[in-house]
Amino acid sequence: MKKEDKEQIVRELTERLRSSETLLVADYRGLTMPQIDALRGRLLESGARFTVVKNTLTRRAAEAAGADALLTLLEGPSAIAFLEADGDMVAAAKALADMARESRLLAIRGGVLQGRTMSAEEVESIATLPPTDVLRGQVLAAIIGPVTGLLALVSAPLQSLHGLIDARIEQLGGAEAALAPEEQASEEETPEAEPVHEETAATEADEPTQADATASAADTDVTEEEA
Repeated sequence: MKKEDKEQIVRELTERLRSSETLLVADYRGLTMPQIDALRGRLLESGARFTVVKNTLTRRAAEAAGADALLTLLEGPSAIAFLEADGDMVAAAKALADMARESRLLAIRGGVLQGRTMSAEEVESIATLPPTDVLRGQVLAAIIGPVTGLLALVSAPLQSLHGLIDARIEQLGGAEAALAPEEQASEEETPEAEPVHEETAATEADEPTQADATASAADTDVTEEEA
């Protein structure tokens, strides 16, 4: 390989190392080209680019990019999965773990996560996690769950109070509705007092009563006896 080609590879690796916060490293010895191509396709689906690298050139690129955590993983033939910004680390780790189980040749060496070295066991543990979307949902549920419970606990007395008020309003409305027909019926049954006419009163005053007639007859009898 010409020196110019090597320099170009180092520059490209340096740029990838600077732009990738997550790397997964594996020993690919023994894999056939069809197996490597199949693994590369799976990793692309998870947002990772799988590249077979030369350790000498990769060490130079790691030093230039300040990715010192990668240096300890560069032992023997190496292939690196560079995870894109929107890549799925869980899916990428699962792709490597599946190929290691299927081929019995690929060996996961470890990885780098935001400047921290991960062991092979940590990468394999990540591969057993649920998909990223499910993890996000679980985390969101864990955050929202206590808040929702607190809101329900706080709002429960207010809801009970509103329920009591509504029930009381309905009760009062029903009582008024029942009382209104009774008042109307009472008003209809009570007759209005008939007015007393002045002529009737005057006639009754002018007509002699029975006591006056008796007294007049007695006076007449006494006068006849005297005569």
